[in-house]
Amino acid sequence: MGALLNSTVFAPWDDPQAKPLIQFQNVTKRFGGFTAIDNLSIDIFEREFFALLGPSGCGKTTMMRMLAGFEKPTEGHILLAGQDIDPIPPNKRAVNMMFQSYALFPHLSVWDNIAFGLKRDKMPKRDIEERVDEMLRLTRLEKFASRKPHQISGGQRQRVALARSLAKAPKLLLLDEPLGALDKKLRQDTQFELMDIQEKTGTTFVIVTHDQEEAMTVASRVAVMDHGRIIQADTPARIYETPNSVYVADFIGDVNIIEGRATPKGDDSYSIDWAEGQTPLQATSSAAIEKGQKCHLAIRPEKVTITAERPADAANAVQGKVHDIAYLGNLSTYHVELPNGTIIKAQTANTRRISRRSFSWEDPVWLSWTATAGVLLAN
Repeated sequence: MGALLNSTVFAPWDDPQAKPLIQFQNVTKRFGGFTAIDNLSIDIFEREFFALLGPSGCGKTTMMRMLAGFEKPTEGHILLAGQDIDPIPPNKRAVNMMFQSYALFPHLSVWDNIAFGLKRDKMPKRDIEERVDEMLRLTRLEKFASRKPHQISGGQRQRVALARSLAKAPKLLLLDEPLGALDKKLRQDTQFELMDIQEKTGTTFVIVTHDQEEAMTVASRVAVMDHGRIIQADTPARIYETPNSVYVADFIGDVNIIEGRATPKGDDSYSIDWAEGQTPLQATSSAAIEKGQKCHLAIRPEKVTITAERPADAANAVQGKVHDIAYLGNLSTYHVELPNGTIIKAQTANTRRISRRSFSWEDPVWLSWTATAGVLLAN
């Protein structure tokens, strides 16, 4: 429970007095005629687990390489603890980077791999021994200290790379797709280990990933990127429940997006004309949308109820037939085709073991949701 309680309290980004550890100030990075990072400004705070999420080529790895010192901004500045780090070479920064390949030395034992950077820094022998033993305990690798990398599993190699990266107590640890080489089950287990280690050490972690589930699991905040810009940086809950654009809504999780034109009805309520012959949909939005303005309603499938009969008093109800069913064990997702060809997904939890589903292919069904279930987006 401790971690959960801490995570609800820890929100320096909402505190105007909090001083960021990292500041990107109007940073642009060009490679020839290609703009990889486009006038980007963002603050990252101490003890954050910050995730950079986006498709290939969106600029997330370039951001990380600039933090590590492998690339320099074309314009703008990056500050670490208030200091401009642009002129500081990678080996002099209080920053460490853990690569997807782990880059372990095959001829060295686990112990010597972890000690490598400390020896290069000419740390006293006793201090090295204490620090390496501390890292072995932290990553639960004490029993494997004398083994070589090829004698341990992929998940253990990942922990050795993490221990080596944390041994020098960096202010900032950069993780580039750190779990990409692990299978799904091991990756999920390791995500929680990463969170635990990050919380114990208090080190600021910045992780690059294209796996949205991973970002949503580990991060205190997620930055969703596209074409060198951060479209939205927020907590996983806010990114999921209140995306600021169709791009973010569509990128994170499963979603229905219905296009239409809005008519204000007062009190943040809107009526949406969306398909010929269909009753207008009802939605709410705190952002002002003008009459006749094009808009998109984003609704998560788990917020859509599927029933055989028309529900009484539903703010929104549409009829269609079951076009497809995705059975995921704990969940079933029904793809329902409306008369105009639109497909809307509804998700139900499979709470009981039953021999047959509630609905089958081609069954006529009703889909319904409340006026507040969706997010009305003007862009």
